[in-house]
Amino acid sequence: MSSRIPSDKVDSMMGFCSSGEGTSDCVNLRLILVSGKTKEFAFSPNDSAAEIAQHVFDNWPQEWSDEAVSKAEILRLIYQGRFLHGNVTLGALQLPLGKTTVMHLVPRENLPEPNSQGELCH
Repeated sequence: MSSRIPSDKVDSMMGFCSSGEGTSDCVNLRLILVSGKTKEFAFSPNDSAAEIAQHVFDNWPQEWSDEAVSKAEILRLIYQGRFLHGNVTLGALQLPLGKTTVMHLVPRENLPEPNSQGELCH
């Protein structure tokens, strides 16, 4: 079960925290699709990447309707160039509360394999 911010603390139309920039107890995420379309959402630091993907899927923005996906399980978050595994929480990433963090949201069936540390490309 997700620990999303209660609806009385979040404006459900915009997805922003209502307690104000810098004083909030939630993480604001600006999600960017491959097309460049963006939308902001507010989440608890305890929410995992999988819970965020499910929430976005369940509350798919109307302006993203032409890019809708068939299931939440294929939505992947990318933060600082890395795919986030489903069990990673926003708190584990040490994202600042009350500030907006940008992540990419992409449809992808499987995560890429981790890079081998010992291999050199010639």
